[in-house]
Amino acid sequence: MSVAKELLVRPGSKVSLKKVDAGGTPGISSREAAAAELADIVTELRQLQYRLYAENRRAVLVVLQAMDAAGKDGLVRSVFSGLNPQGCRVTPFKAPSAEELDHDFLWRIHKAVPPKGEIGVFNRSHYEDVLIVRVHKLVDKSVWKGRYEQIRLFEKLLADNGVTVVKFFLHISRKEQTERLLARLENPERNWKFSEADLEERKYWGDYQEAYEEALSQCSVSEAPWYVIPADRKWYRDWAVAKILLQTMRDMKLKFPAPLADVKALRRKLQALS
Repeated sequence: MSVAKELLVRPGSKVSLKKVDAGGTPGISSREAAAAELADIVTELRQLQYRLYAENRRAVLVVLQAMDAAGKDGLVRSVFSGLNPQGCRVTPFKAPSAEELDHDFLWRIHKAVPPKGEIGVFNRSHYEDVLIVRVHKLVDKSVWKGRYEQIRLFEKLLADNGVTVVKFFLHISRKEQTERLLARLENPERNWKFSEADLEERKYWGDYQEAYEEALSQCSVSEAPWYVIPADRKWYRDWAVAKILLQTMRDMKLKFPAPLADVKALRRKLQALS
């Protein structure tokens, strides 16, 4: 079984994160093997990115969601820094601004969807509006419940218009999160990433797990699948996401467009001008 099939949230299935080993490494035997393969994967992703740009008919949207310290930023550095930055845009979504709050919750998201020929990476996303707003009771239950269908329709709209959507939940254990947060406190160069708010959020661990389980169950569909990525081992997290993204882009059958003119005739004219 491929790693994509093993980590896929099958449409219509009910997710239980307790049953997913956050420290597991399905599909690869060792850190060394993953590192060697990751380099080759990124090289091929760069080649496919060039085809995507040349074709200029479709786009790719990668959605990253996770509990704090699961490693979204680290994954972006490991997997996407090897791509051409002209055609790969990373958009972080933080607390909405006053202007964004004056619009529907998908307004700021739709503006950031990658155009044809590009890869877009969302560091957090529209799913915050069925996660944090649910956990902290920022809107009524009837509001966030209704958003599952709105999200499914939004992602179908994107897919119908040439955007390939692939979504990754980086699944970290509470024990591993504790160790990573402590490491931030002990490293002067990473102290700035930790705040009292991070401690407060840990009180809601169980609530967030339930919110993620429902979001993953409700919104993994064939045109915009969710994958649950074991993230306690950083090397596995990066390899698994890159591997699945590679397969996703291979399946797109990207092709270079036909030349706009007769190449042989252009060659003769160029030679004549030399």
